[in-house]
Amino acid sequence: MKINVIGTSGSGKSTVARAIARQLALPYIEMDALFWLPHWGESSDEQLFAKLEQALQQPGWVLDGNYNRTRTVKWRDVDIIVWVDYSFTRTLYQAIRRAITRAWTQQEIWPGTGCRESFRKSFFSRDSIILWTLKTWRKNRRSYQALMHDSRYQHLQFVHLTSPQQSQQFIAGLTK
Repeated sequence: MKINVIGTSGSGKSTVARAIARQLALPYIEMDALFWLPHWGESSDEQLFAKLEQALQQPGWVLDGNYNRTRTVKWRDVDIIVWVDYSFTRTLYQAIRRAITRAWTQQEIWPGTGCRESFRKSFFSRDSIILWTLKTWRKNRRSYQALMHDSRYQHLQFVHLTSPQQSQQFIAGLTK
């Protein structure tokens, strides 16, 4: 089975994707880990697409992430698109909580990259994940709703999760 979990930053897509991967005993692939280079360097599209193509060679996987420009590669062989679409309030709360935790602990986000959050980056920067969540939540909702009804993707199964309880029920119902 090949599953792509999508959703706005802070929505909980990584948590859901990891839980699906555990439930189905499938490899978990994180788009951010493929994209980010050491010390917040960004992969070129050529680098990102090459890493993504290689990661998706496996017979089954759970892919966590959006990166809309990669949709043609991600969705070429995907079976299910899981959209984590929690309320704006919950998503913003989760993004803030995650930013504080990461800035406080200084834990490296993707091993070997040296990428760490800071309070300055999280709260007082144009690169703030919180600002990104504020700016993209509504736009992403409209975009994902349109994709669910786009005739080019009618052959794909979309699962729209709107609460943590719904996510838990969906994951519990998955079988290998």
